[in-house]
Amino acid sequence: MKKFLILSILFIGALAMNVNAQTEVQKGAKIEFTKEVHNYGKIKYNGDPYCTFEFKNTGDEPLIISNSKGSCGCTVPTWPKEPIAPGATGSIKVKYDTKRPGPINKSVTITSNAVNASTKVLRIKGEVGQAPKSGAPVNSSGAPAKM
Repeated sequence: MKKFLILSILFIGALAMNVNAQTEVQKGAKIEFTKEVHNYGKIKYNGDPYCTFEFKNTGDEPLIISNSKGSCGCTVPTWPKEPIAPGATGSIKVKYDTKRPGPINKSVTITSNAVNASTKVLRIKGEVGQAPKSGAPVNSSGAPAKM
């Protein structure tokens, strides 16, 4: 009977420790993006190539983004090199080569010290229109420019 009582107490103690460990808040930097996908929609050939992904450090330690890499050479990210303090915000600016007509479906992989997502994948999508048919320059509306 004593053995059963001791085993029961040990089992209940181990169970209580497991529940306590699961409810403990994870310490460290945490990254939360306002959006994880940017849709350019239909964009003109050689149109505005930039989009921005904003984020916040919701953790309790400085957030350090160690790398940001596009899925190909046509997708180039720029990210903050300095640590982002707890509660502070930052942004990752992505430039896509809009001189490539056709569908856009690219990714940017972010590597950081965030405890909730040390590697995060952001996506860009849309479609770049066809290049102008003639060699004549075009204005921002896509019409031939007046010379």
